[in-house]
Amino acid sequence: MGAMEETAAGTAPETVHADCVECGEPTEYPESVRGATRCPVCEWHEAQRTACSG
Repeated sequence: MGAMEETAAGTAPETVHADCVECGEPTEYPESVRGATRCPVCEWHEAQRTACSG
């Protein structure tokens, strides 16, 4: 029983991250997230553009 617990605890499912809609880099979000996903850099650029748009 001890060996089975070690194997189960040592395995973690891999999360496939969605690609950024602007640059194609991996994002922090899984592919199952709906909508336009952006990487942290593109999210920051988008926030800067919308903050200064008046």
